[in-house]
Amino acid sequence: MAKKKIETIYYQDELNDEFSSAQIKTKEIGMSYKFLHKNPFYNFLSFVWYRLIATPLAFIYLKAKFHLKIENKEVLKKVDKSGFFLYGNHTQEIADAFIPTFVIFPVRAYVIVHPNNVSMPILGKITPHLGALPIPSELKAFKNFYNALEKRILQGHAITVYPEGHIWPYYTKIRPFKATSFAYPIKYGTPVFCFTNTYQKRKHGKKPKIVTYLDGPFYLNQTLDETMQKQDLRNRVYETMVTRSKKSNFEYIKYIKRSLKK
Repeated sequence: MAKKKIETIYYQDELNDEFSSAQIKTKEIGMSYKFLHKNPFYNFLSFVWYRLIATPLAFIYLKAKFHLKIENKEVLKKVDKSGFFLYGNHTQEIADAFIPTFVIFPVRAYVIVHPNNVSMPILGKITPHLGALPIPSELKAFKNFYNALEKRILQGHAITVYPEGHIWPYYTKIRPFKATSFAYPIKYGTPVFCFTNTYQKRKHGKKPKIVTYLDGPFYLNQTLDETMQKQDLRNRVYETMVTRSKKSNFEYIKYIKRSLKK
């Protein structure tokens, strides 16, 4: 039987190239967007969607398609019930919305997302119930956004950030990312965890399985100023993820920098 030919993707910019196939008309996230809801029925509906519908369906999906396995989850025991920020590599369109839920279960995971995630005709109405927190399009709306982050942290939940920003399906390395998103844990004084999705060979099947490694907690270095704290946190998380990414041993899609193309 002939082996599957590895798909090749050529890229130019690790920071800005996007390889998601989704074509979505982006919704503006302004002052009228509700990040927090006081309506008890809305919050009950969110619980139903997150715990009773999405979580079991996501578990089946992740196990059936990716044979997901999570390693080193015991590090969560190193922190109390306070909230924290969770950083991960961005390598799947659908799975990345669900993996944080199982990496830190039973802690509830919220995810900072691009407005596209709440702009889809049907799913866009559901994703906020699942924890999607879209980045505002208007400067004035950031106050409401930050209030939502603060409330979720005070409730003991986790907020997931994908610092690479763009989806590179099945990418086995860690792209360089900026320190900008590490302002969140500094603003709220929280610990940080990171998870690294690796792609490893299965005994049977043409696609790799995902083995996810959780690491942390990473604490702020209080001897540094705010700018250096962000960079220090970024560097420690990045280096940890790079080390974990070396456990990938299956390249389902090959990425080649365009300047190196023969």
